[in-house]
Amino acid sequence: MIRRHTAAFAASTVFAISALASMPVLAADCSAEIEGNDAMQFNKTSIEIGKDCKDFTLKLKHAGKLPKQAMGHNWVLAKTADVQPVATDGIAAGAAQNYVKPGDARVIAHTKLVGGGESDSVTFPVARLDPAGSYSFFCSFPGHSSLMKGTLKLVK
Repeated sequence: MIRRHTAAFAASTVFAISALASMPVLAADCSAEIEGNDAMQFNKTSIEIGKDCKDFTLKLKHAGKLPKQAMGHNWVLAKTADVQPVATDGIAAGAAQNYVKPGDARVIAHTKLVGGGESDSVTFPVARLDPAGSYSFFCSFPGHSSLMKGTLKLVK
């Protein structure tokens, strides 16, 4: 009898943890942390920012071991409609520019390119975001934007 309850508890705990992992990250303190890894994945697919935040800080951590020349990651924020052209122009800009075209007005914010064990952060004014807008974040390292992406939105 006890084993049945323990198994049921374990199953419900796994379900609860899985459900929490798929929920958006609410950045109540006007900041969030996201990790990229050597499998070309971010550990979050959505971020929510409270409309009462004046500025928002995103910290990117590369949880893998590979150097940035082989498996570098950055975090780039743009309107969803601009993701593909921003990523394409970023590839042309090259690693020396962190795979972000210098002066690209479509880029709302971005971190530098980091390799295994490294991190970087970026702070931007929330006023740059339209509450009705559709925003996406992604890694602009060549070939990564199709897998390493997510959504960002303002919430009450």
